[in-house]
Amino acid sequence: MAAIEVRLPVARKLVAQSLAQGSDKHLVAPGDTITTDTGYMRGHGTYMGDEKLVASVAGAVERVNKLICVKALKTRYNGEVGDIVVGRVTEVQQKRWKVETNARLDSVLLLSSMNLPGGELLGQGVLVQVSPSLVKRQKTHFHDLPCGASVILGNNGFIWIYPTPEQKNEEAGGFVTNLEPVSLHDRAVISRLRNCILALVAQKLMLYDTSIVYCYEASHPHQIKDILKPEVMQEIVLETRQRLLELEG
Repeated sequence: MAAIEVRLPVARKLVAQSLAQGSDKHLVAPGDTITTDTGYMRGHGTYMGDEKLVASVAGAVERVNKLICVKALKTRYNGEVGDIVVGRVTEVQQKRWKVETNARLDSVLLLSSMNLPGGELLGQGVLVQVSPSLVKRQKTHFHDLPCGASVILGNNGFIWIYPTPEQKNEEAGGFVTNLEPVSLHDRAVISRLRNCILALVAQKLMLYDTSIVYCYEASHPHQIKDILKPEVMQEIVLETRQRLLELEG
């Protein structure tokens, strides 16, 4: 007889009714009226109709002084000054590279702007692509996690997971990548982190260092391959939500 895997339900912790406490963003759907005040200026994702400002996309309303725009929940990346992005080189030309950054158009990187004195800056690792709207903006997007791996959370939705380097060469402007085969332990950590990030994305939880670490710790009772099972994803992300709410107080 074929083996059948049966998983019994487990008791879950109570979660506060409002998981987005402190979030004052106003969500709208296409056709919703944002405001009837004619003193506001129309921004991206809006249009004027019958003397009122109407949303043209589904997303969160953002206001800067008198300018109102709607940031779509799912859209291609729009770059802003100061963003940290992770890209993939798609074409090498004589004086520049074309880089895929999850934007509407390929980005251009001039070779004169490159600084690779000690070797390549991004070597062995895993690239995970998520929605840019799920990456939380922080002061730093480079994190050395306590589990022994590091992540770069690109504002463009590209996340790079790689083994934490033993030493960094600050004077060279980067670190020399170790091209030796990645150990089995490091590969297991990277794979677990990848699956945890995909679980957070599936449950629409914001990605930042604390949420990733909490989800990683919650996944320890499960095998790496089981993290992507729907019931396991829901369980570990629910525990992550609870810990984040307790942290916020």
